[in-house]
This record gives sequence, C-alpha cells and structure tokens, in this order.
Amino acid sequence: MKKLVSLALSAVMACGVAASLAACDNNNSGSSGAKVEDYEFKPVAAKDLKVGLICLHDETSTYDKNFLDAMEKAVEAKGVTLLKQLNKPEDSECYDAAADLVSQGCKVIFADSFGHEAYMMEAAAKYPGVQFCHATGTKSQTHNLGNYHNAFASIYEGRYLAGVAAGMKLKTMTPKEENGNKYYQIGYVGAFPYAEVISGYTSFYLGVQSVLEETVKMDVTYTYSWYSPTDEQTGAEFLIGKGAQLISQHADSMGAPNACETAGVPNVTYNVSTKEQCPKTYVAGSRINWQPYFEYMIDCVINGEQIKTDWTGNLSTGSVEVLELGSAAAEGTSAKIDEAKSALEAGTLKVFDTAKFTVGGKTLTSYLADVKDYGDYKGETEAVKNGEFLESYYRSAPYFNIIIDNITEYNKK
Repeated sequence: MKKLVSLALSAVMACGVAASLAACDNNNSGSSGAKVEDYEFKPVAAKDLKVGLICLHDETSTYDKNFLDAMEKAVEAKGVTLLKQLNKPEDSECYDAAADLVSQGCKVIFADSFGHEAYMMEAAAKYPGVQFCHATGTKSQTHNLGNYHNAFASIYEGRYLAGVAAGMKLKTMTPKEENGNKYYQIGYVGAFPYAEVISGYTSFYLGVQSVLEETVKMDVTYTYSWYSPTDEQTGAEFLIGKGAQLISQHADSMGAPNACETAGVPNVTYNVSTKEQCPKTYVAGSRINWQPYFEYMIDCVINGEQIKTDWTGNLSTGSVEVLELGSAAAEGTSAKIDEAKSALEAGTLKVFDTAKFTVGGKTLTSYLADVKDYGDYKGETEAVKNGEFLESYYRSAPYFNIIIDNITEYNKK
C-alpha cells in the first residue's frame, strides 16, 4: 500500500486533490493537518440521508455479499437510502466511485476492501464534509483525517470458535501416525500472507488444537487474490492431495468448499454458510456481522456526530458470529462452542494465550507489532502482556503476523 500522511485541509487546497497524496507525502510524519476534533458535521434527517457502499466485487463473492447483506439490513432499519458501487478494484476506480457517490449526495461512504484505503483517504481529504469509513484499514489513527475512519471486529474469536467445531469433527476421525506419534493434518486456503489472514488461520488452528489431545499440523497455501475461484479450488485440492483431513479458508469464492465437497473432505467456511451447496462436507463457519457497525455509523451521521476513528466490534456487540452448523458437524459441537464462547466473553479464555503455542520451540514472551502504520513496516508496540498476545487491542485491524509451530506455509512469495 502507498505510504500516506495526514493532510491539512489547507494543504489539500494548495496541493490539489489528485496530487495531494503524492506531492504532500514527503515528511511521512502523519502529524500535519487539521486535528480530528476540528471537524464538524451537521445533523441529517434520516429521510434525507444517502449512504454509499463501495465493494471490491459483488454478491457472487462471499466476502462482499456479507457486507451487502448487512448494509441492506442497516439502511432498512434506519430508514435511509443506499447507493452502491460494486466491482471496484483497489486502485483509482475506488476514488472515482467515492467522488461519484459524493456528487449524488452521500454524506457517509464505506469501502470494504483492504486495498481501498489509500483512495478513500484521498477522497476524505478532498471532501471534508463527508465521512468516509473503511473495513480492515490501518491508517486512521496515524493520519489525522477527522472524516476518515477504520473499522473491524475481533473475528479471531469467531475463527477460534469455528476451529472448535473443526476439532470436534476431527475427534470423530482417525488420526495419522508417524514414528509412533499421532496427529491430525488440516489445511487452510489463504488469500495473502497479511496479518489479517495469518491472525485468522492461527486463531482457527488454536481452536482446533484446544479440542484435541493429539498434535494438529496445518498446511497453508496462498492464492494472492481476495477472490479467485480457480486458484482457491486448486489450493484446496493441493492441500487435500497432501493429506488434509479438513479444510478451512480465508478466501471469498466457492472454490475451496466445492473442492471439499467433491473430495468428501470436511470444510469450515468464512462469511457464509454452504450448508445447502455442500451438504456432505459443510461443518460450520464464522463471519463478521457488519450490521451493528453500519447502524452505529448511520446514527452518527444522522446526529451530526463524528464517527469513531477506529472501531472494534466483538462478541458482545454482536459483530462476531458463528454460522449455523451443518450436517457434517459432530455431535456435541454446539455445546462445546457455547462453552468456549462463554469463556471468551467472561475473559477466562484467551485466544492468543502464549502458553498454548510456541514459536521456534519457545514460548512467545515479547513481540513488537506494527500497530502504528506509517508505511515503514516496523514494529513499535509491545503486543505481549500477561501471557497473552493482545490482538485488535491497540487497533481494530489485526497485527498478529507470526507463524507459530506446527503451521507450514506453502508458495509464499
């Protein structure tokens, strides 16, 4: 992603919009510009409010469908108007889409993909009277644009709970054995080797391992795309060929679930249930429910309030959900998930408990995470405290990017 800095409204005027993020990007301080508290927004009656949504793909992508469904419910609940811009890639088309939505009268605009961030920030600098919100982004805290906001949820909790369902399924299967040691082998189809993906598959793995006495080994392959049915299917087939007894994914098409259904390998999904499409192999899944955030976002605009700079949803806000169980789920899975969920909500269970995994054969006691994103990819924030890696604590977007023992990456570039 481009290295960006915060921009003063006066600097934007001087530099010009198209050039502002390039020509004004020299000091990389993230500190110049109008202060967040300097921005003011006027209330808007619900009947007059137009909300814009920019999606990387359309409803054929399980990822984008999750946003679309949540937004439709939110605008209906709040009585506002929705304008959509679909199939907008992570390039200047995103900025053009945002500008078009502004021209149509939108007072708040949300974009759903990681790579949209630079272009949403460019639009925020150009249109200070409109609030811009972005999923999975990392720069709102460091770039001081008072009308630009990041949002995400502690989906690692949902991934962990989906992992519990996977572990319960594996418990009904015969473990593998090597040199007298029994183990289960699972696979994971990831999009990119980014923290968001690594955090997701690590929490899933830890949920699986929490149920089983035997060691769990997980192979990971990357597609280097958020949505590629062919590559996702190929990745799942590769993992199945290597002996995976169960597959999960951070990928947005039906590629991996379909490969599992064809091969008869249990599958744990992300964002949507495939219970109907894959009746033999669908076990469970997890997703971020974006409706609570969208309703909060809309309420802020109606009331003339500034949206929180960086918002993190969780189980208690209804933002993290485990999807319905499939017929492939093992008996007792629902009760086991409820038990783990209650412990997470009570704080007695920590997903990234450092006593539950090792890195290079050692317990993780310290780690400087790249929380404050100035584009230099340097860790500056101690993320391990009291025996726990504090994921999504200092920032909504994940920053756990550690490869723990018993997880093996393939085709990493």
